Amino acid sequence: MIRWRKGEVVRIRREWPGAMELEVAVSEGTGPPGSCRALAYPPLVGRPEPGDEVLLNTTALAMGLGTGGYAMVVAVPNRLPEDPDGPGHLVKARYTPLQATVLGADEQDSPFHEALREADSLDGMPVVVADLHSALPPILCGLYESAKDARVAYVMLDGGALPAWFSMTCARLREAGWLAGVVTVGQAFGGDVEAVTTHTGLLAARHVLDADVAIVTQGPGNLGTGTRWGFSGVSAGEAVNAAAVLLGRPVAALRVSEGDRRERHLGVSHHSLTAYGRVALSPARVPVPLLPGEFGERVRDQAELLAVRHELVPVPVDGLHEALRASPVTLSTMGRGLEEDLAYFLASAAAGRLAASLLS
Repeated sequence: MIRWRKGEVVRIRREWPGAMELEVAVSEGTGPPGSCRALAYPPLVGRPEPGDEVLLNTTALAMGLGTGGYAMVVAVPNRLPEDPDGPGHLVKARYTPLQATVLGADEQDSPFHEALREADSLDGMPVVVADLHSALPPILCGLYESAKDARVAYVMLDGGALPAWFSMTCARLREAGWLAGVVTVGQAFGGDVEAVTTHTGLLAARHVLDADVAIVTQGPGNLGTGTRWGFSGVSAGEAVNAAAVLLGRPVAALRVSEGDRRERHLGVSHHSLTAYGRVALSPARVPVPLLPGEFGERVRDQAELLAVRHELVPVPVDGLHEALRASPVTLSTMGRGLEEDLAYFLASAAAGRLAASLLS
């Protein structure tokens, strides 16, 4: 189940808040020696330095995973980090070798416990839900095009990466002032705010981070099996339910693609139709991007399947291409950039534009 290796840190390739990318010379294991890229989370394992021996998990690297294609530093055995101090008894990655204790915003020792103990409403806050982490930047592009002063929180579900530190996108969006903070929920951890469930994560976005808008997606990476139900992004439907039951205004972003030629993803992805058409039991606003030509007609026809429960809202896409080009982070989904799958990014930006309109 796990491929274990030992190695020595050669150099630090780059780092961003919560994460370090290393070059490691692999010295022990069943495979041939060599060097590899490795990722370390200093809050978990301490800060590796050149010359340090490190214990690695090379499973994802051996599988050739895209977003997970790193060796992961499990420990720096000869230089262990200091014991953590301070409050917090919320355990995430529970009963794994790397379970970690964090301070949950909703737990008793938190300064926000009183505010969240009886909190039961998002006060009509728009909540944009999408099934892929790559939708986060284009949603923000569409939102900030007309709501430049909006305060936005990102609620990260645990269907992809568990550590929020893995996301360079989140780090750069915070640096650019495009995110007021990241809330990690469920088994996800490493956000500015920790919460137990999607519900308390949304409430924390509103009542702790004072967000005007929340965006909910899984972390980087996802798990799919080519089946209707075996996709981690199905949780988008549950997020719609959570936003609605807490008296928010859910906006269900469609996953649209012209660059992915697989029939089940061409136009509106079957994952959107499952998450919003079968899992989401509460009504949401579904922004339907007004894309041109036959492809645009295909998207509108496919979206009609969701009209049984949801409100379909046509959203013009004029000006959104320019807004996407102004993104402070590189836009990419499934290895495709902005011009390679423009429809995907326009559909996500349309969700942001619709959310902005709900603020006025």
